[in-house]
Amino acid sequence: MGEVTDRVEVVIRDLIDELEPGGRLPSERELAARTKAGRTTVRLVMTRLVMLGLVLPVQGRGTFVVGGPR
Repeated sequence: MGEVTDRVEVVIRDLIDELEPGGRLPSERELAARTKAGRTTVRLVMTRLVMLGLVLPVQGRGTFVVGGPR
């Protein structure tokens, strides 16, 4: 991945570490604003984190931190 994508992933992983299992991450729009990156980049990072089993998206509710060891 590129430099911006890597930076966005670090920011989101830090947020995941701050939340308890079941905690809700900010919306894509909020994450894009916080990281000064595009929503497409945020989506790409979120897809990767879902594949790694770190977060779980729930349609209409948000994206939540998965419990258990990381």
